[in-house]
Amino acid sequence: MQRSERDYPRDKKRESSNCIFGFGNWISSIMVDPRQILAGFLTVTMFVMLAHMIRRDHFNSNTQVRMSSSSKTQFEGSKFAEQSAVAIDSNGLWRDDAPELKPCWSNPSMEGDQSEGYVTFSLTDGPEYHISQIADAVVVARSLGATLVIPDIRGSKLGDKRDFDDVYDAQKFTSSLEGVVRVVKQPPSKISMKKLAVVKVPNRVTKDHISENIEPVFREKGNIRLATYFPSVNMKKDKTKTEIDSVACMAMYGTLELQPEIRGVVDSMVERLRTLSRKSDGRFVAVDLRIDVLEKKGCKDKAGSASKNCYDAGEIATFLRKIGFGKDTTIYLTQSRWDSSLDALKELFPKTYTKEGIMPMDKKDQFLNSETPTLEEVMDFYICSESNVFVPAISGLFYANVAGKRISSGKTQILVPSDISGSSASPDNYLSHYVTKKNHLAYSCFC
Repeated sequence: MQRSERDYPRDKKRESSNCIFGFGNWISSIMVDPRQILAGFLTVTMFVMLAHMIRRDHFNSNTQVRMSSSSKTQFEGSKFAEQSAVAIDSNGLWRDDAPELKPCWSNPSMEGDQSEGYVTFSLTDGPEYHISQIADAVVVARSLGATLVIPDIRGSKLGDKRDFDDVYDAQKFTSSLEGVVRVVKQPPSKISMKKLAVVKVPNRVTKDHISENIEPVFREKGNIRLATYFPSVNMKKDKTKTEIDSVACMAMYGTLELQPEIRGVVDSMVERLRTLSRKSDGRFVAVDLRIDVLEKKGCKDKAGSASKNCYDAGEIATFLRKIGFGKDTTIYLTQSRWDSSLDALKELFPKTYTKEGIMPMDKKDQFLNSETPTLEEVMDFYICSESNVFVPAISGLFYANVAGKRISSGKTQILVPSDISGSSASPDNYLSHYVTKKNHLAYSCFC
């Protein structure tokens, strides 16, 4: 039978004992000679010392072993990796989610005179706009005592038009607004959508703006169509909270849910990313990085600028490596299909994926359509909201509204690139000000 290495010390001790026992028999069988006694004693002593040395080599943790230069390098590299891993954990790269916040609002009941008029509108551009447009429309309809018509959805490209329930759960939307504002799927046939008065509404519309600029038109025309515009990206919380803010919070965070098929595709993609992230316990990073948006913002022209507000793939790769993410990190990009400009990121992080790489095969023809990208943008929004870490390579409303959704669910690891030069740094240095200062609107809506 083959013996393990740990058996060998015990064998040596048995050999030493046998030698002593044999030596005693030898002494008794011959005439005693002092020189022979001395030689025998030295022989036994040698075996005892040898046994002791073997035992020490196996159990003494302080034994020093000479290493070749290559072995020493590997050992030091391994030791450095262990120290780095400890440092990364202490820096909180994969910080656990905070407790999920609870809504601070209460659904106000309808009060005052209810009109016979209707408020119509469309959701436009992308999901980051949809959240704000829904909030403004609900606030306006409630203030006017009007009936809100469920909107259609229009993308940024010509011909990208969908019904509301192609993307969102219409039943959830209607039921969530029960008692707050009346909701219908279609206006009466006598109302011509083409002849409705169009009223421009600034994002986060105020009660004063409604009474001064919208109500007079509504009273005169009877029905209106809203067109929300965004003077600035303003998602900071209000210092004082009013009833209109409570209605806006409820509409923004309590009405929109994906319809079941799209929810299922998003869930399967998130699960795929978690499966690819086994070495990090199923945790992954989502990066909002889209080539077409970077080109529009002129990121490369602003390289080194103090007002830099977007970063390309190479800069994001440097940033992630600088704050401690290793090459096994799984990264999801909002870019739909691979582009050669992303190669710099994949060189440092081989496990970098776009939708094309993780979407179920039987769903690609349906959902990956560059001509009508609304569904792709919706998926990006929800995957970025559910990742363990979110990195906005592009500033703007997508970042702001993903941050709000993450804050409400306790996913506050939102790392914003800034100065990416120099040595390594703690991820805490790059936490979004929405989180460190708690100045996001979501902190007014949740508690």
